[in-house]
Amino acid sequence: MNEKIQVQAGGKLYIAGEYAVLTPGQSAIIKNIPIYMNAEIKLAQSISIWSDMFNYSTDMSKDSNYALIQDTIAAFAEFLGKKVSDLQPFTLEIRGKLEEKGKKYGIGSSGSVTVLTLKALLAFYHLHLSKDTIFKLASYVLIKRGDNGSMGDLACIIYDDLVYFTSFDRDLIRKWIASETLEKLLKREWGYEIFVLKTDINCDFLVGWTKQPSISKDMIDYVKTAISQKFLIQTQNHLNCLKTAFLAADKKTIKKELEAVSDLLLNLSPVIYNEKLLQLKRASYGLDIVAKSSGSGGGDCGIALSFNEKDSQTIIERWQEAGIELLYQEKL
Repeated sequence: MNEKIQVQAGGKLYIAGEYAVLTPGQSAIIKNIPIYMNAEIKLAQSISIWSDMFNYSTDMSKDSNYALIQDTIAAFAEFLGKKVSDLQPFTLEIRGKLEEKGKKYGIGSSGSVTVLTLKALLAFYHLHLSKDTIFKLASYVLIKRGDNGSMGDLACIIYDDLVYFTSFDRDLIRKWIASETLEKLLKREWGYEIFVLKTDINCDFLVGWTKQPSISKDMIDYVKTAISQKFLIQTQNHLNCLKTAFLAADKKTIKKELEAVSDLLLNLSPVIYNEKLLQLKRASYGLDIVAKSSGSGGGDCGIALSFNEKDSQTIIERWQEAGIELLYQEKL
């Protein structure tokens, strides 16, 4: 039997808390973006990996372009208690660049690729793991690789939903990785929370793409030195209010709290709101809309919550005039 197994993994965007959540115990609200990368895996004579990002195949020989996928495969083998050479061989093909003409959207990440690869391998081996275990496995891969993110993107991509995520102590996990088996590590309590945020709020969720790529890792390294205890306390207070407001479908509070966290980001570092993101935000002025940057800022995408259909069309037109493309829209 040589059946082709297909899986998918989507993208994500931060609604609030993107920089604060880098600190253990801090929270963020993250929205799934159902623009998907797809993977196809099938039985083969030897392990072969192909992605439309690079357009050539490789095996498990060292390859910087495919290192993330290779590291994920190696971690999966470790999870099974096997060597990579002992894995049942397969061909893995990945499609869906989450970019246009070489410019990334900023809705995906290394997290999307990691989760997609894990989902493909789990399906191929007919294994059913809890989302919690998949989250830990994916985090293990990225932390070992030196990723400096909060892992909130993984939580959102795995649950494929609007989530309220509280981060864990990644330095502690690094120490555990260095001294413990993966089996023991996965059984430990890591101290994070992933809460699926169900809301009946009636609004349009809009994503504006600036077409200016931003490197999240570099932005995080640059901005994190400016994060103060005051910023963390204020952001967490707003996040708590936002969580309650989403659950209660409280439009007034949602708008007020999102404006507040946006202002905190504006004051945190001038590099977060570049000119395109400032234009994206200004386009909401005078409308029943709240708009802000999303993620590390400095380009990529911004978001807007619109509580009036006519205003939704107005901001889309204003974005177009500013050279900002409507990437995605849905009713929350």
